[in-house]
Order: sequence, then C-alpha cells, then structure tokens
Amino acid sequence: MKIAFIVLTYNRSDALLAVLRELAPQLGAGHELLIADDGSRPEHVKAMHDGLPAFGCRVRHVWHPDVGFTAARARNLCAARAEADYLVFMDGDCVPVPHFVEQHRQLARRHQYVIGGRVLLSERFTQRVLRGEVVLRRLGFSDWLRLRLRGDANKSTHLLDGIGPFSRVRGRFRWKGIRSCNFAVWKDDCVAVNGFDESFTGWGHEDADFALRLHNHGTARNDAVLGAQVFHLWHRENSRDNEIANRARVQARLESGIIRAAKGMAEALHAPEVIETELNR
Repeated sequence: MKIAFIVLTYNRSDALLAVLRELAPQLGAGHELLIADDGSRPEHVKAMHDGLPAFGCRVRHVWHPDVGFTAARARNLCAARAEADYLVFMDGDCVPVPHFVEQHRQLARRHQYVIGGRVLLSERFTQRVLRGEVVLRRLGFSDWLRLRLRGDANKSTHLLDGIGPFSRVRGRFRWKGIRSCNFAVWKDDCVAVNGFDESFTGWGHEDADFALRLHNHGTARNDAVLGAQVFHLWHRENSRDNEIANRARVQARLESGIIRAAKGMAEALHAPEVIETELNR
C-alpha cells in the first residue's frame, strides 16, 4: 500500500520544518508528502521551500488563499490530490517519533481509521527545539524522564513505543480524544464520506464531524495506545470564536446518520486559486 502524509500548516514555517526534518528519513518510494497550506504568507512559503530537507518520495506544496481558519478545505485539497491508498493527516507543529511512519503502516486495517497519540511539549522546551538546540530523535530514556519531571513533556508513554504498536478498536462513536493532528484513514473511506466538511470554519470539531461520518459509513475507530505518536510543539491557542457553534452542529448530527459532507473532497479537485508546487522534481 502507498501512504500519503498530509501536513497542515499556516504561517509557522519554523515548526513545519522541524516536522519535515523528522519525517524525511522515514519516507521512501512507497510514500508521498503533501503540505496543506491554509494560506501562509510569502515569507513562510519561501522559508519552507528553502529549508526543505531531502525526501526520497514525491513532495507537493498545495496552497490556497488565506480566508481565515479553513483547515477542512486545506486538508481536502491535498486528500483529493493524493495518489496513495492510505492517508495520514498531521499538523505542522506535531513532530513524529522516529518509527512513526512504520508504526502507522502496521496499524492500518481495512474499514478502520486510526487516531494516534501526542505528547505535549512546554513553551520553553519548544523554543529550544525550534532554535535547533535539541534534536528530538536523539533524546534517550533518561533525557525524557528529566523532561517529564521538569514539566517540559506532559507524559512519557512514547518511551514504550518499542514494544508496540498496540491499539484499541471501539465499536461506538466516542467524541473524546478525536484529533486530526495525527489521524489516518483509507482514501476510499475518505472519498465515501467526501472528506472534511468545509462548512466548518474557525477552530473546532471539524475532526469530530469527520470521525462521526466515518462511523456512520461503517468505519471503526482504532486508538493507537502505543506507537505512532507525535510531539506537539507549544503554541498560543487559536481563536475559539466558532467552537460553540461547531460543537452544536456535530451534536445535532449525532443521530442523523449523515455520511457525506455537502462540500468536501470531491469539490476540492476543482477549487479555484489553488497553487500546487512540486518541490523535489
């Protein structure tokens, strides 16, 4: 199976490059990378292009104009263009663990979507990572224990990844723990539900809606208990002005049986003002 990694970004090229530097050694001929850019300014686009590490697979940058927080649209633009069988959605401030790619491959099961875990990093430690003072993949067991004790990491479960990956399949829809910063799904299941619903704008719950429609389609949730984790770099919280309205929309859909987004992945193939750039050809 071919796997596409879709990395969402917006005006944070330093964090994005930290993510790409950890992904690059893990990707090869059986992969592709698509950078889902939600309208970054030219200086961030240039910094990303200039600092892009060497990849052994196809890399595309898919940009659309900044019209506010439209993560659903940015992801759909890339999902529609992906040539892979399996899609792994990531955020551009979530640095993968060293065996992230292989562990997602092992966790992939037909008719399931996977929610991976994350380790939250502190503001002070994040700044050290972004300045290049720390390379996360080079930290050992004792380093992470010290970081945990100092409050620079909220947990240390990734230290057990070597005995995984392990996961838990859930039969019922469960809102808690759904996060699109580390979310994998078969492309044909994504197509069946028409991807993310682009009517969700502003921060919040477009990922829960996506998971709900996958559940209604008959795709089971598989939580990665160990393995396929990411280190979430600290950032200030996004504006949550639309959070209540977005949550209410998902609540209203819980018993509806809805499967397809009215505006989603299918429409993204013909979206105007999209700039797609090949970065390593």
